Amino acid sequence: MRRYLRGLRLWPAYLVLLAGAGLQVWCWWKDEPTRQHRVMNSLSFGVLTLAALLLWLLLFSRLSARLRWRLLGGLALLAVLGFSLVEIRGVSGDLVPILAWRFQGELDEAPVASPDGPRAVATAGDFPQFLGPRLDARLPGVFLHRDWQSHPPREVWRRAVGAGWSGFAVAGDLALTQEQRGEEEMVVAYALATGDPVWSHGDRARYDATIGGVGPRATPTVAGGRVFTVGSTGLLNALDLATGRQLWGHDLVAELGAEIPSWGKSSSPLVLENRVFVPVGGSGKSLVAFDAADGRELWRGGDDGASYSSPLVAELAGRRQIVLFTAASVTGQDPESGRVLWRHPWSAGQPNVAQPIVLGPDRLLVSSGYGIGASLLELSSGEGEGLVARELWHSPRLKLKFSQAVEHDGRLFGLDDGVFTCLDPSSGERCFKRGRYGHGQLLLVGDLLLVQTEAGELLLVEPDAAEARELGRIDTLSGHAWNTLAFSPPYLLLRNHQEAVCYELALAGEEAV
Repeated sequence: MRRYLRGLRLWPAYLVLLAGAGLQVWCWWKDEPTRQHRVMNSLSFGVLTLAALLLWLLLFSRLSARLRWRLLGGLALLAVLGFSLVEIRGVSGDLVPILAWRFQGELDEAPVASPDGPRAVATAGDFPQFLGPRLDARLPGVFLHRDWQSHPPREVWRRAVGAGWSGFAVAGDLALTQEQRGEEEMVVAYALATGDPVWSHGDRARYDATIGGVGPRATPTVAGGRVFTVGSTGLLNALDLATGRQLWGHDLVAELGAEIPSWGKSSSPLVLENRVFVPVGGSGKSLVAFDAADGRELWRGGDDGASYSSPLVAELAGRRQIVLFTAASVTGQDPESGRVLWRHPWSAGQPNVAQPIVLGPDRLLVSSGYGIGASLLELSSGEGEGLVARELWHSPRLKLKFSQAVEHDGRLFGLDDGVFTCLDPSSGERCFKRGRYGHGQLLLVGDLLLVQTEAGELLLVEPDAAEARELGRIDTLSGHAWNTLAFSPPYLLLRNHQEAVCYELALAGEEAV
């Protein structure tokens, strides 16, 4: 061995390693608008350091030519072996690559329906759509037990599911979600109490991207005995809630020229009375309304491109309207005609994902990630029948990438670039910021927060303006969890791109069994 290493010159390698370590320290200490910038810089510097070490080995190590080429061949063989066994299966919310064995494939088979499925009868405890009954990730009037030591969450069922970032909707005894099974995008109804498949509907469609992942993104909307869904490639379906039979459908791309954002169609449909509202995107068709009964197009309105946010209904400045966070603005549209009542420009350089938050009769909070932050808008009467949006403040202290913030006791709680943050909505000032939970999801149940971390843990948190007290924590899912939560008391439904789990949560006033 000494004969092979004779004349080895190590000091250039030490300099490369020292410089690489210095660059890593610099990129994590340097002020950057987001954690994603730090991760990308860190990865770039890591690759640069490895390239410099390879250059040292070939040109400056003073090893014999034979040994250098042997080492280079060995490294090449290891690289080929690594790439043949391991692949990048997506990234985290901070753009950290997620590695997986290539032989660990997706769930491809369609679920086998149970012949004796439960009834789909609507109840007061339903969670019928994305972010809950009011599209705001809040369930007032339901109170959880605060002691998870004596009343821990009880796992009811767990099962593998197809890929996708869809959440669950709950209607009666059915839990509905969207998932990818091979080359088919599927809407699947599971029995809420057991997790057994009841019915499924499939369409020949597939979205697949290294960064964005695989499968549908939107969450089903249940209304009037029907299930309305939008797939990642723009397929709109109306299905019978009891059987999954297709009642009507539209290919939004082929029929309306819908814009598909870079990371797939993600907006969940909004149902208001007898109308279904779907963001399409483009001149004259930011939002399109369909008849819920037969799928007839009723109107088109707005000129902005499509984003990843979902439409919501709100009454602001005395006007009922559909609020939509588009690719370049926040708008309010008349639900009867589609006419744009007001429009506030927003950054068009990065994805807009989080839902706007209604704060009182005339105020709306809007936030996006990628270093942009949040603004509080005030709506008032304008010329004619229109409205005017005025920005009261803008703050970089609440950057919602694709999680949802919630309002509680006059404060906003959310994940600012992955860190739990409390904000005063009257001024935009930060109350506190602590707890890196990653790009997970929140659901306010009564006066307590359920926090699903990106790493798959579930936290019970008591929020107030001074701090967030963690009351309980359990491990729930393996792999990164971006999907929204659904709670139909006492059942909490969680999922990610590969598995789903149902927990029974103790409610306040219940005795331990």
